[in-house]
Amino acid sequence: MMLAITFPSIDPIIFEIGPFALRWYGLAYAAGLFAGLYYIRWMVGYKPALMTKLQVDDFLLWTLGGVVLGGRLGYVLFYKPGFYLSHPFEILKITEGGMSFHGGLLGVAIAIILFARAKKIDQWYISDNIVCAVPIGLGLGRFANFINGELWGRVAPDLSWAMVFPGGGPLPRHPSQLYQAGLEGIVLLIIMHLLWRNKSIRSRTGTLTGCFLIGYGVFRSATEFFREPDSFIGLLVGNLTMGQWLSIPMILFGIYCIWRAKPIATTT
Repeated sequence: MMLAITFPSIDPIIFEIGPFALRWYGLAYAAGLFAGLYYIRWMVGYKPALMTKLQVDDFLLWTLGGVVLGGRLGYVLFYKPGFYLSHPFEILKITEGGMSFHGGLLGVAIAIILFARAKKIDQWYISDNIVCAVPIGLGLGRFANFINGELWGRVAPDLSWAMVFPGGGPLPRHPSQLYQAGLEGIVLLIIMHLLWRNKSIRSRTGTLTGCFLIGYGVFRSATEFFREPDSFIGLLVGNLTMGQWLSIPMILFGIYCIWRAKPIATTT
């Protein structure tokens, strides 16, 4: 006998005023960005303090550009290169969906390097603070995926908390968006905060960045086993998803970041 919880039907649009429509996904992006900004402003007040709160504010636009451009181009290149090569103007239709976290991460990494050079700040210090706040946006974004009834999980007919998602067919599925919100968002945020509280860890620039990359890569790979593979890609070599394959170099680079981490000189 198949078990299933009725998916809560929630309008993806919160409200509309004329041509403007506020969507849950957009609200999640904005809330994650500004909550992360506030969190980073708080963190840079502690030693080693190599960045001012004003510089954190300045970096906001750089972050936004990196997330949007990197996330969109990452989706285009990693997931649908053939389609967008034939329909290049579709790349501009960001409001219709199609963002890649791995691409967004690369975009932010480039923004960090450019900003660090322009402001003469240790790029690893910036990165360490940024990655501690990233799980906030990840958790909110995954919850917005759940509200929108998208990126659902694999079929699980005997799971007591399985759900039938609109557009996902008649069979009950794992609410994998909530798994990802819990692990990539809440759990990873707690882990990163506990690591950051250790002064010896945060004083070795690059360590927190490496821990985040490993943590996200592991959690993303684990939850992908419960998430329905993208229909236009399916499973790849080794029966792994695109998300899992992209997480492998992320984990390896995270190990490298920890290996090369060095303590920085601080003033008293």
